Amino acid sequence: MNIIDLHCDVLLKLWEAKGSIRFADGPDLQANKARLQKGKVKVQCFAIFIEPDIPSDQKFQAALGQIDYFYKEVLGKNPDMLHIKEWSDFERLKIGQIGAMLTLEGVDAIGNNLLKLRTLHQLGVRLVGLTWNNANLAADGAGEPRGGGLTLLGKEIVAFNNEHKIFTDVSHLSDKGIWEVIELADYPIASHSNARALCHHPRNLTDEQAVAMFKKDAMIHVVYHPPFIKETGEATIPDLIKHIDHFCALGGVKNIGLGSDFDGISQFVVNLEDASKSQNLINALLKYYSEDEVRGFASQNFLNHLPEVPR
Repeated sequence: MNIIDLHCDVLLKLWEAKGSIRFADGPDLQANKARLQKGKVKVQCFAIFIEPDIPSDQKFQAALGQIDYFYKEVLGKNPDMLHIKEWSDFERLKIGQIGAMLTLEGVDAIGNNLLKLRTLHQLGVRLVGLTWNNANLAADGAGEPRGGGLTLLGKEIVAFNNEHKIFTDVSHLSDKGIWEVIELADYPIASHSNARALCHHPRNLTDEQAVAMFKKDAMIHVVYHPPFIKETGEATIPDLIKHIDHFCALGGVKNIGLGSDFDGISQFVVNLEDASKSQNLINALLKYYSEDEVRGFASQNFLNHLPEVPR
């Protein structure tokens, strides 16, 4: 069953390795092309993530460097990869092709310059998260003790996303920021978050936030990172499925997707250690849900919520 995975950090690894890792089959990549193919991941979203310790005047260049690896190493060396740059491109995917879409995990790279965001959009970014865990000029992240919401710049970025039919991602935002995005964004989404009721972590969503997302017909993509699944002990596929169960109980059966966070994590769900194992999750889900529901979780729910798809 084909999968759309909304989050991985392959580009950060490629950029940090300075060309010493092959996307096609590099064993250091949990979501290399060979593993995506084996796991039947039909579309992989590639996050641009800038480490907080990079000097502010170098962050945009770092983002461009990661995009360069996306064009050169992911697309350029793999003609069976299709760049998803417009929402209609999902319909162009052929058998044997894997779609690749750019996302932005935190707007640190643009500073307060919306022209830089426009440039990233022109290069293919179609989903924007305002923060990582720290605070920036747009908002407070989930790890910022102050817990503030969006700044005026943050609200301008949401307005830009609305105008250009870009998803605004609430994963990594502070609670106040999440509520403001739900209110302001035309296309809110959680690219990789779980249920806080089952695992009390600030990166997860409260029941109230999840219900508000579903009422706005927004997607929540569950993440495979064990600390966001269980507070202690190793995490199993049934443990991850509990988060899907919980969101379904809140009314989100048609609003759930997958966002692995591969190559951004160093702990793994048992039997879900890399993209090649993705069908283990699908097969486990089929024991509890109908084929149509599982197909929804895997890809169809997201396709039904593309900004240009009538709701």
